[in-house]
Amino acid sequence: MDLGIKGRRALVMASSQGLGKACAMALASEGCEVWINGRDETRLAAAAEEIRAATGAEVHTVVADLNTATGRERLVSACPDPDILVTNNGGPSPGTIDQWDHAAWLAALEANLLAPVLVLRSVLPGMVQRKFGRIVNVTSAMVKAPVPVMGLSTAARAGLVALSKAVSHDVARHNVTINNLLPERIDTDRQRYMAERMMKEQGCSLEEARRQIADTISAKRFGRPEEFAAACAFFCSAQAGFISGQNLQLDGGSYTGLV
Repeated sequence: MDLGIKGRRALVMASSQGLGKACAMALASEGCEVWINGRDETRLAAAAEEIRAATGAEVHTVVADLNTATGRERLVSACPDPDILVTNNGGPSPGTIDQWDHAAWLAALEANLLAPVLVLRSVLPGMVQRKFGRIVNVTSAMVKAPVPVMGLSTAARAGLVALSKAVSHDVARHNVTINNLLPERIDTDRQRYMAERMMKEQGCSLEEARRQIADTISAKRFGRPEEFAAACAFFCSAQAGFISGQNLQLDGGSYTGLV
């Protein structure tokens, strides 16, 4: 399927690795001009070269820390008028509520609520004016199915989902959509971190930790980043103009609820 976004400008936050990079790769494969972002200049340059080599797309790099006002301003200045925005950022470490002090809450809210919202706020007026915009937030399956150890991440990301739903009503008539992708158990560095955490807690091997995690998934395997990115690309497509304010879970069928 031709997604109808060839030549569109796509800004992908936190995209030097993991799900962000996979989304940038998918959009570049559809013919988008892509801006990718990270804090590590060397890693970011390598990701850009990988995407260029695989897709032939024009790829720009923006070295910026999304958790600072200066970093966000640098990002938006590099691509002030994107047609597509994919918000993404690293999440806080698992823990328990007694471990999350005031500073921990502020850091989580800055990274997983304020960073995406403030970038979204900056680019939204241009999308409305041009009568085309696709905003996709990479959040977490924990938004709909919270677990205690991920409460810090869940709280911040749920705020992003709620704000996006509210704003989506105002901009849908301008062909601007805002949707959320809720991943769980996608095979990225973040998943490796979770498996290594289990290794230390249980004294088992990495292979055994990964097997135990995979066994909790209905599909009995980890998701692939490219599977996740394909869903992102469709949400960004011309054909997806009648889909907005939605949450799509990519979890191997593991969610037990109806809605």
